[in-house]
Amino acid sequence: MSAVTAFLANRWVRLGVFGVVLVVLGVLPLIADPFTNQTIARIAVFAVAVLGLNIVMGYTGQVSLGQIFFVGVGAYCAAIPIRAWWGTDVYTWSIVIGLVLAIVVPGVIGLLVALAAARLRGLAIAMITIALPIIGVPLAKRFSDLTGGNEGLSVRRLPYGEGDAAGVGNPFAAPAGSGLANDQWQYYLVLLIAIIVFVLAYFLVRGRYGRAFAIVRENEAVAASMGISPYRYKVLSFTIAAVFGGIAGFLYIVALQYTSSETLSFGHSIELVIATIVGGAGSIVGSILGGAFYVLIPQITNALQLSDYTLVAQGVIILLVLFLLPGGLASLPRTIRRLARRRRGAHSVDAGDPAGSASVTTQHQVPTSKERNT
Repeated sequence: MSAVTAFLANRWVRLGVFGVVLVVLGVLPLIADPFTNQTIARIAVFAVAVLGLNIVMGYTGQVSLGQIFFVGVGAYCAAIPIRAWWGTDVYTWSIVIGLVLAIVVPGVIGLLVALAAARLRGLAIAMITIALPIIGVPLAKRFSDLTGGNEGLSVRRLPYGEGDAAGVGNPFAAPAGSGLANDQWQYYLVLLIAIIVFVLAYFLVRGRYGRAFAIVRENEAVAASMGISPYRYKVLSFTIAAVFGGIAGFLYIVALQYTSSETLSFGHSIELVIATIVGGAGSIVGSILGGAFYVLIPQITNALQLSDYTLVAQGVIILLVLFLLPGGLASLPRTIRRLARRRRGAHSVDAGDPAGSASVTTQHQVPTSKERNT
């Protein structure tokens, strides 16, 4: 087992595994059906959202219950310019503008919230972040001219001058001559941006900032004594989480071409927290597993005609994970290695020197009555 562990710990082996995974993900949409492609794209969307939440909760140890708010804001920031400028001369740039707005606007909001909340702890931070999705939904409904209100906002429509039938055109249709179907093109676009975000997050948490986040998580007093400002790094982690949430919102529009006030609902925010815990807090791989959990559990319960029990299934899974894998699904290989070491240790004790055991037993034998009298 130790040889296998050393083999997997090799940097080149990990790079090789990463390369194989990329090849599989690159070939898969060419042979899969549209439903599978959209499912994987949605997993990538929410993996980015969970990754942002993991930065602030898993790596920095702060409470955040409002991540879905930034996802929803990012989705609106992407959808509004794309829909408004569809068919105009700046249509192509509207997608780029939507991406920029989906990064900047949630990032600014996250920074402002963090400046006020980062000085607080525990329940106080939780209450501030809870307020975000709670006020986000009525605001989205209130400004219905901009957000579409209860009906939501779709970017699928015909260009101006060719009719106004909603749901016909697709701004993320595959380019002419690419040879790809729309679902394949959207898959590749979502996957490319998601990989870039994960690579950036990997180097972030593996570098100086990641070490500072970990020290703040473990003990803020120790961090301050080392010259690391807990306030500054908590603000940074909250802002990065908001930016990642906004990017997830843009990817949401790419994958689904629709958003509504329901996207910002508090229930989805709690589901993201659950996905973070189930996948593995403080783990890059755990963020991917959390995104898969977020997307696949409702699909599985729907396929089994048990959609009313989705929340029950999520609750059971999180209880099992908390009891059996406190580090989330990402800690499963580590748990298996630990159990294997314990088993080897038990076998080594059982296979110990029997003569030695006998001598120990002899040394501790109770003397007979004759010996005591002597």
